[in-house]
Amino acid sequence: MAGKLVGKVALITGAAGGIGAATVRRFVAEGARVLMVDRDGAVLSKLAAEVRSSGAEVEWFEADVSREEQCRAMVRHAEDRFGALHILFNNAGIFPDEDGSVTETSEEVLDRVLAVNVKGVFFGCKHGIPALLRAGGGSIINTASFVALMGAATSQSAYTASKGAVLALTREIAVEYARKGIRANALCPGPVNTPLLESLLADPVRRARRLVHIPMGRLAEADEIARAVLFLASDDSSYVTGTAFLVDGGITAAYVTPE
Repeated sequence: MAGKLVGKVALITGAAGGIGAATVRRFVAEGARVLMVDRDGAVLSKLAAEVRSSGAEVEWFEADVSREEQCRAMVRHAEDRFGALHILFNNAGIFPDEDGSVTETSEEVLDRVLAVNVKGVFFGCKHGIPALLRAGGGSIINTASFVALMGAATSQSAYTASKGAVLALTREIAVEYARKGIRANALCPGPVNTPLLESLLADPVRRARRLVHIPMGRLAEADEIARAVLFLASDDSSYVTGTAFLVDGGITAAYVTPE
């Protein structure tokens, strides 16, 4: 089987939907064996059946990435099942509706967002890096966001803070492990057409408020982001590390957008 990830083992968190599920499909199409991780085991089971029907080799593991022991266990499961780990995609994340202005967002919401979005990446790297080193090196992709680089009046302060932390942590890891065969990059998507965002932007006024600031005038599709993840995971990006890898439809380049 020809493909950019033949012989590679990948672990993907937040794999049950959106960018995660699209990346599972993209990775297996390129020859990877994949451990899919999410809190929703029922959805993972259905996704596993779907991709196995094409001959792909996947396993699924139910875990809450905010819990260190469960992150340790998911990495151990990947190595036990597939013999190694070469690609770690820390993609799980949340942005609850209750997350708003810094003056309005509760401590409970802040703690919940940071637990998943920051601790989940931290624990994934903490336990994934030793596995990557045992495999001789590999690629880490941590999902940040374009909001790690710019602000918005339609604020989600806890989410924004969490993604800034992911970007900073990724840079630190990239520098520390650059000479040990590990690359680390922060994926910074713009708004993506996923069920999670669709529910948030169900209000036409709320949706238009955001689309006007996207030069391309539309949301990304999940597979467009998955293709960027594939680039960062594969040898095509062999000299790319420590970056904020933007896939944002031009948002961060814009001052005035086209009419």
